[in-house]
Amino acid sequence: MSNATLNRLTPYVFLAPAVVIMGLALLYPLGYMVFGSFRAWDPSQTLGESTFVGLKNYVTLWNDPNFRESAAVTLKFAFTVVVVEMFIGVGLALLLDRKLRGMSVLRTLFILPMMIAPVVVGLVWRYMYHPTLGVFNKGLKTVGLDSVDWLGQHALLSVIIADIWQWTPFIFILALAALQSLPRSALEAARIDGATGWQQIIHIKLPLMMPVLIVTGLLRLIDAFKVLEVILVMTEGGPGLSTEILALRISRTATEFRELGVAAAMSNYLLILLLMLTIVMLVYNRWVEYRATRAMRIAEENL
Repeated sequence: MSNATLNRLTPYVFLAPAVVIMGLALLYPLGYMVFGSFRAWDPSQTLGESTFVGLKNYVTLWNDPNFRESAAVTLKFAFTVVVVEMFIGVGLALLLDRKLRGMSVLRTLFILPMMIAPVVVGLVWRYMYHPTLGVFNKGLKTVGLDSVDWLGQHALLSVIIADIWQWTPFIFILALAALQSLPRSALEAARIDGATGWQQIIHIKLPLMMPVLIVTGLLRLIDAFKVLEVILVMTEGGPGLSTEILALRISRTATEFRELGVAAAMSNYLLILLLMLTIVMLVYNRWVEYRATRAMRIAEENL
């Protein structure tokens, strides 16, 4: 074997153990789940002992109104929290991207909610929403208003507010990092051309930040589809199915209803949905990156 061939193969040799480990850790469980989704499988059986039922689990779920309602709740919850968190997080990053006394302390305070365990977040917000002892209803009574059944009539809104409080700092941190990494030459060119602060945000900062913001939004969207602990602690998916997202329904189907095959099929539906969203957003991200690169090049030429 020649030295040139050996040098070409060396990186792949070092990479091979990591690829094998990742393949076993990722592909084997995924294949196990896909295989199990085609079988009538319960916890008392091994996968090999279960009965092959083909697409029955998928068809059953497709025709199940409870599954469709959980899917609708999941979509409503995920897109609402991501849109609001992106708006607030990016807004805070733009607001705090300046040199002021105590700004580092203020930034640290903003990221504290993200460090709290989800179970603790659920418990704290559940107590805050308490009909008689909660801080929100006490505040309403102080100003002469009636109490609100937060975890009853407004359960989904209450869960959304808790998620926004906890995960807006994630958007804020990444948006601020993207903002501070922008090329100063493009911003300087905009100032020389007489652009106002608002015009710089709309035409320079946001377009150049967009690739990072799209990936950030995608990460939060994927995570929002898998939220479990906060909703389980706050509402347990109720009242009715009003806050039962797919992650919670999958857990209940596997543990309470003991239908592992149906739970696996439900997981695959969720996986397909996330793959579709990921592909769409990554394609859009490539297009935005191209536009951002072109805009930066034009700005540098005008400097």
